[in-house]
This record gives sequence, structure tokens and C-alpha cells, in this order.
Amino acid sequence: MNSVMKWAFAAALAMSCLASGATPGRSETVAVLMSDTLTSTTRTLQGAKKTIEAANPGIELRTFMIGQSPAGDQAVADSVRSCNPRLVLTIGSTATGIAQHHLPQVPIVFAGVMYPVLSGFVQTIQEPGGHITGASLDIPNEVQFRYFKKIIPGIERIGVLYTANTASLIAPARAVARGMGLELHAIEIRDSREIPQALDSLALTVQGVWSVADPVLFDPQATRYILLNTLRKNLPFMGFSRYVVESGALFALDFDYKAVGIQAGQIANRVLAGEAPASVSVSAADVIWFHYNEKTAQHIHVTIPDELVAVAKEVYR
Repeated sequence: MNSVMKWAFAAALAMSCLASGATPGRSETVAVLMSDTLTSTTRTLQGAKKTIEAANPGIELRTFMIGQSPAGDQAVADSVRSCNPRLVLTIGSTATGIAQHHLPQVPIVFAGVMYPVLSGFVQTIQEPGGHITGASLDIPNEVQFRYFKKIIPGIERIGVLYTANTASLIAPARAVARGMGLELHAIEIRDSREIPQALDSLALTVQGVWSVADPVLFDPQATRYILLNTLRKNLPFMGFSRYVVESGALFALDFDYKAVGIQAGQIANRVLAGEAPASVSVSAADVIWFHYNEKTAQHIHVTIPDELVAVAKEVYR
């Protein structure tokens, strides 16, 4: 689809409020913004939609595709404003960023956003501070480290690589680790050429490597290198998604997207009931799935506890 066709598609969708005969100013509309139709997105929307409709009989959710082109985004934003929605529900970071830019006067509840503070959507998790709040994809550090301790009994030191992009995540993670009797050894990567030396350093000091979802660090080439060399060094590596486990990481925690949508719907209901987004805390994923790579576990001589084997969502072999 060329740029002209993309703009036309977005513009056509943007007219949905007026074309359907909706009356500007009606107060029972929630505008839903999404930038794709991936399974994760549709499952998130299903959870949110069901939760909002159950608590607000008669409310109408209108879906808009966004992120096709700058001109199309503006057309969609204009159409959303013409609906005068009580709330904008966004699915994913792309839709949330566009809504934040184009709809600064409308309450926004996001679903399926990772690192919302780092992304600039909210000031803090506990007190978002603006017109945006929602349900994040973040899994609390305490939960992640607890799984590490279950899998590597007696672990005391965990390593992590990061870049300036995710530097703000390290201090809070270090504090959580310390409270759990763990030391977090963090090495900043300024250039991908520093990765081999950083991994060599961690191999001498830590008993496992944690990861943060850093798109600057984890490009395809660097990810392959890190996976291969943690395997060679017999370092248990916790990936940031199940896809990394499929590629060779020992284990990862993932989330149920429909459950994240339900959380977003619950937050949306609070905003629709009159609470200000600024004072509604951002939620973290509360339904967590465990994934592990059996081949990797065997190679580095790690035994996954029976209690985790029993509940594993996916086992990669």
C-alpha cells in the first residue's frame, strides 16, 4: 500500500464518527486508537472492551486505526475530537504516543505499553500526573528476580547490560535486588563493540544475566551474540520475551494480553466514573506466564524446578 492509499485509508476511517450519524457532543463514547491488528492487540482490546461495556451499559466504543501516516493521524485525531469522547483508549505505544500528541485535552487510558515512564507518557507509576494513565506490560522486578532465585538456588549476583536508553531502569532494579539479598552488576553499553568485553566481565562475577527490553541494545545481531555467548559461558540468561527464549535464552516471563486489557478496562471505568488520570496509578501485568528452553537448560546444566515445569506456558526444545 503506497503512501497515498495509506492516507486515504486512514482518512476514511477517521470519518467513522460523522458518517455513522453520531451526534457531536454525545457523552457515552469511548474512542479506541490502535496501530495494528496483531493478535496481541486484538486480545488486549477484547479484554478492555468487555470490562468497559459491562460497567457502562449503553456506552459505545469506536475504533480508529492510527499510525498510517502523519496526514492520516491528523485526520483521525480530528474525527476523534468530533465524537467528543469521554475517554480515549489506546492499544500499544505507537497509538499512545500519537494520542498524547494530538489529543492533549482528552483523558487517555493506555493498554499494552512497556516502560510508560521511560516513554514519557506518565511522570511516575504511582502518580501519572497528567491526562494519561493505564495498564503497562511491565512485570515487577521483584517478580522477575524471584523466578531467578527459584531457578538458580543460592544465586547472589545477577548481571545486566543496558544503554543510555534504559539507564533510568537500573537504579530501581538494583534497590529491589538488594532488598532480596541480590547484587545487581550493571554494565552500560555505549557501542555494540563493547558487548564482548562486558559479557566476559559478567562471566567472572555473576551467576546469571537479566535483561531489559532495550531496542538500542538488542538489535538482531547483538541479540544473537549475547544468546550464543551466554550459552558458551554457561550463564543462565533471562530473556525479556518468549521470543528470546525460543531463540535460546534459558527462560522469560510473559503476560496475558487479554488480562492486560481487563486491567486497562478497570482503569478506564475509574476515569469514566470521575477519577482524574493523574491520580490513578499505572498497573503492572498481573497474569504472568513462564517460558523456558529445555535444550538450553540441559546444555548449561540447569534443572528447572518441577513447580515451574508444571505451570510453563511454553517449553522450547
